[in-house]
Amino acid sequence: ENYLDNFVQSTFDALLELSVSVKGGTLVISGDGRFFNRQAIQVVAKIAVAAGVDRLWVGKDGLLSTPAVSAVIRSREGGLKAFGGFILSASHNPGGIDEDFGIKYNSENGGPAAEKITDVMLARTKAITEIRSAASFPEIDISKVGTHTIASADGTRTVTVEVFDPTEDHVAVLRTCFDFEAIKALMARPDFSMCYDSMHGVQGPYAKKVLCEILAAPTSALMNCEPKEDFGGLSTPSHGHADPNLATARELCDRMGVSIDG
Repeated sequence: ENYLDNFVQSTFDALLELSVSVKGGTLVISGDGRFFNRQAIQVVAKIAVAAGVDRLWVGKDGLLSTPAVSAVIRSREGGLKAFGGFILSASHNPGGIDEDFGIKYNSENGGPAAEKITDVMLARTKAITEIRSAASFPEIDISKVGTHTIASADGTRTVTVEVFDPTEDHVAVLRTCFDFEAIKALMARPDFSMCYDSMHGVQGPYAKKVLCEILAAPTSALMNCEPKEDFGGLSTPSHGHADPNLATARELCDRMGVSIDG
């Protein structure tokens, strides 16, 4: 019971013990869109505000892939503005009301928290006595891009919430790693074709942005690019399991003519 609240509170307790710049700092909160993602964002935000965080960065619709969270932490506004981020994801595990949910914390370098942090987090989970949450902090509207400033009742403090396009920072990093023009030229060749299956996971918006909007691939090349809380559920060929392997990515494999045994 209260696993999420306990994990988040213990993380903040550990960060404060380690003198991380939480108070007045910037925190990233987003996830892969699975069931409970939206509610969890609100829980994390309230505990973050109670811990002294003054700015929250959230991907639109609560979506940010794990690499995108890293990109936001490392490069948004020039980089090194956020002290860390909570990623609401259970990786490739199935999503849905009866399936898996997960949370992890990435540090100021964009990578997973180091052992010097996780060791203190673990110790804090064994000694936690209270959850400190800003109960009066309003629910964040994550459905629209925009910046909101929320003042405390006594006017002594403000918290800024920025909801942004989840693709922008990750795409900016990708442009430094790959020659998009060369890839676009490949895409335009008559002897080249491709297909990409997002399996109703978080990668859908990135596939649309990169493959179609930037590289000019036809929309027909994309499959299942609308993120869903249950990754499509049991009725889909993947059975709600957004893991790109030969067993669960059957729609993609069938389209490519690949059998289950490879």
